[in-house]
Amino acid sequence: MKPMRIERQSLYSEVTGRIIAELEEGRVPWVQPWDSAACGCTMPVNAVTGRGYSGINVLILWAAGVEGGCRSQRWLTYRQAQLAGGHVAKGEKGTVVCYADRFTPKNEEERAATEDREARQIAFLKRFTLFNIDQCEGLPEKLTELPAPKGEREAIPEAEALIAATGADFRVGGDIAFYAPGGDYVQVPPPEAYFEAINWYRTALHELGHWTGHPGRLGRDQSAGFGTPDYAREELVAEMASAFVCATLSIRPTVRHADYVGAWLDVLREDERAIFRAASLASKAAEFLLAFVHEPGRDEPGRARDDDSDPPCRGSSGVPSLAVPLPLTPQL
Repeated sequence: MKPMRIERQSLYSEVTGRIIAELEEGRVPWVQPWDSAACGCTMPVNAVTGRGYSGINVLILWAAGVEGGCRSQRWLTYRQAQLAGGHVAKGEKGTVVCYADRFTPKNEEERAATEDREARQIAFLKRFTLFNIDQCEGLPEKLTELPAPKGEREAIPEAEALIAATGADFRVGGDIAFYAPGGDYVQVPPPEAYFEAINWYRTALHELGHWTGHPGRLGRDQSAGFGTPDYAREELVAEMASAFVCATLSIRPTVRHADYVGAWLDVLREDERAIFRAASLASKAAEFLLAFVHEPGRDEPGRARDDDSDPPCRGSSGVPSLAVPLPLTPQL
């Protein structure tokens, strides 16, 4: 049990340290990659199953893809590459991602039943290594051919459809964007208030990220006052949820609230698990929103589980703005 604890703490520390360093240098991990990525704006998926990765794994794989100059965000395990008829190229180094969950030991179930109480669960963390398809050779064309990239102009109708499909009380007007938890409505300034039309949609999706936290939806705590650590956490969730939805729609994510970077750094320095919790909550929020427009029967993002054979796939009413620019039990 002790080695597992060391491994888990090491992973939390390693990933959090990397993200803190990025923020300190003025780069936002869920936004900056798209300024230099060769593959364009997209979410990471398993090349074999087509399932999407989620939570902290999105940030890890985005960064790895950019650093490696990869043409896509398609990933697979060493074993999957072999089973597909190919192999990992000599000298290639994989990217370590992880899967966290809980289980109930059989003896604990029996003891809990005898004592008439809830069984206690034990957390576990599993690491596994992925390779981008660009790091492999001999893979079939169906796994390596890339679709034509979609432009942001093409993405606008999809964003509009998603906003409408949520059924949210969505108001256009005023000069600031915000989500009002008490009234449960989103308000965004009119499109003409934005220098770039696409920024209106980025802002709207950010506010809808907050909207998912209502008690009748995903039930996040949104009672914290402006300037508090909990307020900064909720903003972090909405920032990443918006980034994940934008990337899914082929809209390049941007930072809606750059002024929160200092508060985010404070939160991450205080708790090395905070970014894991925030990324997980952000994935849940993104999945909640995207489910409104996904076709029935189609794989929902982030529902897969990772193992060696099928890696899991998975952010002017006087009311302080909970919008335009979050934590959970690690769920990657």
